[in-house]
Amino acid sequence: MPDHRSLLIEIGTEELPPSEAAGLARAFAEQLNRALSDNDLLADEQAGAAEWFVSPRRLAMRQAGVLPRQRDREEERLGPAVDKAFDGDGKPTRAAEGFARSCGVSLDQLEHKATDKGERLAWRRTIRGEPAEHIVPALADEVLRKLPAKRRMRWGDGDVEFARPVHWVVCLLDDKLVPGQILGVETGRHSRGHRFHHPEPLDIANADSYEPALSKAKVFPDDARGALKDHIRRGVSELAESLDGTAELNEALIAEVAALVEWPVPMAGRYEDRFLALPDEVIVATLEGHQRYFALRDRQGALKPGFITVANIESTDPETIQTGNERVISPRLDDAMFFWTTDRQKKLADRVAGLDDVLFQKKLGSLGDKRRRVEKLAAGIAGELGADIKATERAATLARCDLLTEMVGEFPELQGIMGGHYAREDGEGDKVADAIRDQYRPAQAGDALPETAEGLALAIADRLDTLVGSFAANQKPSGNKDPFALRRAALGLLRMMVERDLPLDLDALIRSAGETLPEGLSMSEELHQSVFEFLMDRLRAWYRERGVRPEVFEAVAAVRPTRPADFDRRLQAVSRFLELEASESLAAANKRIGNLLRKAAEDGETVEGFDAGKLQEAAEQTLASELDRAARAAEAESDYTRRLEILAGLREAVDRFFDDVLVMTDDADLKRARLGLLAALRQSFTTVADISRLQTG
Repeated sequence: MPDHRSLLIEIGTEELPPSEAAGLARAFAEQLNRALSDNDLLADEQAGAAEWFVSPRRLAMRQAGVLPRQRDREEERLGPAVDKAFDGDGKPTRAAEGFARSCGVSLDQLEHKATDKGERLAWRRTIRGEPAEHIVPALADEVLRKLPAKRRMRWGDGDVEFARPVHWVVCLLDDKLVPGQILGVETGRHSRGHRFHHPEPLDIANADSYEPALSKAKVFPDDARGALKDHIRRGVSELAESLDGTAELNEALIAEVAALVEWPVPMAGRYEDRFLALPDEVIVATLEGHQRYFALRDRQGALKPGFITVANIESTDPETIQTGNERVISPRLDDAMFFWTTDRQKKLADRVAGLDDVLFQKKLGSLGDKRRRVEKLAAGIAGELGADIKATERAATLARCDLLTEMVGEFPELQGIMGGHYAREDGEGDKVADAIRDQYRPAQAGDALPETAEGLALAIADRLDTLVGSFAANQKPSGNKDPFALRRAALGLLRMMVERDLPLDLDALIRSAGETLPEGLSMSEELHQSVFEFLMDRLRAWYRERGVRPEVFEAVAAVRPTRPADFDRRLQAVSRFLELEASESLAAANKRIGNLLRKAAEDGETVEGFDAGKLQEAAEQTLASELDRAARAAEAESDYTRRLEILAGLREAVDRFFDDVLVMTDDADLKRARLGLLAALRQSFTTVADISRLQTG
């Protein structure tokens, strides 16, 4: 059995950037795994498999299956052809002698090798692999220097750069120290424990005892399984349960806390009841955003005047820490109460004029200009959705006004949400308030959609205006650049139409948005197609992420349905059609039909309808009869799945037709009739999708 070792490398640093730490650890493990494999130091079964660990003051990776030395490799060099290496008397030529000299061997050590270009001189040798300990430090150093840190720092007198200054490096193969330098620091076997609980050096006995050793020193690293995040989530939940409540477990906050603590200790705290007069979102944003506290709710879901924080120490005086946490949050909540009180002294409607003073985009004008465009678009969409047009228009007028409030200035993530609260306080009515609240939904992938028809109309209109306006202003995304988040806006727009089954036509919506463009910008046909194709690309990517086969999407896209909800129904029907036994044969037949019709068009043939009376063969007459019956039945079906099921019944007639009938006959009238029959067959299928695209072979 091969001799395999476990490699452990830990890089001890000053506190790493919380938003980058896990990504750096993951990249370190993955890239070093690749480097070890590329250098023949890794057992084949371990390629692509490496563990990583991270805490605020360390990145580490562990790799199983490391070979004690590189695999030996054979090297072969080919020299001149044998007939040019020796003269007529069999004596070596200068070419042969030069080749032997370049290889550092005598002529009698060379071989003759048959190649496709004749027999040639050859020299072969075995290159002995280097021991792993001679190679690993340099590989690790190279990988670490190339990690994608946003900012790099230098320390001491050296020129080494890394995300944070490095204070120690552990490098072990099983229990053996691997000597060398990594990032300018001598390797060792001593790590560091918790800054306060275990400040003295921590001996790591061997690579596989890494986690137990850290645990004894009060360090709980996170890893690819999310062990620390799970521990924090469980600890916070259990403490909340003991307080007869539940914790608001924001996953982004859990990840941030995991990047800040080495030994998490959940602790409870309270704030004054009077702050519960604030909207829930304000309290939660204050707790999470300013202090990284978890909000508490009671069994009915209402906020409790309490929170849970995660300390980085087991204190002998937890009451003092709790008091400190409570003392810190009170001024923050006082500020929020001040913003809430101050903002309500001026109604949203009184802020509308101020939108004209805020630039949205140079060519698209101010937020006031955007407001006026969105009002028109939203009213039209509301009419199509059966929403309250007047409430939708009013919501569009007030939608961005909360951007001018103190609260949103302090908590930008609450835009829209605060507008909804202020609108309700102003007596604008629930429909208006709810639409303003919902205008930014969905904010990200998987986010909730607007709950009301008015909210949907406003959210769609706002995104549509941004998309069309940005394309008209030549601000469409390119590469990684997407300053107006148009990809996200497009996906949100499509999700609303598909998931809420809205009867909206993208073509018509794009044209409507083009009619509201500011002076100097206009909607050309090229621009219209560019926006439409951009939206289709986002739809294609969304379905791909949901596991829809690419050829299914392309089959539907080929007939260019312009209503996303209708597109989705067709796509579901084609996916079910693929499960039918007849699908493969009919897809192949449709592809063949397409090729025949294309050839006919190239030859100048015009195929418009057909005269069934000209058909002669029984197979073609049968197909014409069954197609007429099936087409009538399918046309009466609004359900695309049922329509394709009916047409799938034509399989035997279609197969028999292609077995018995020569389409491209010399009889021009008969050929035209046969091509017309096939065109009618293809047209029946393309009322749903172009199933010829399902041929992937």
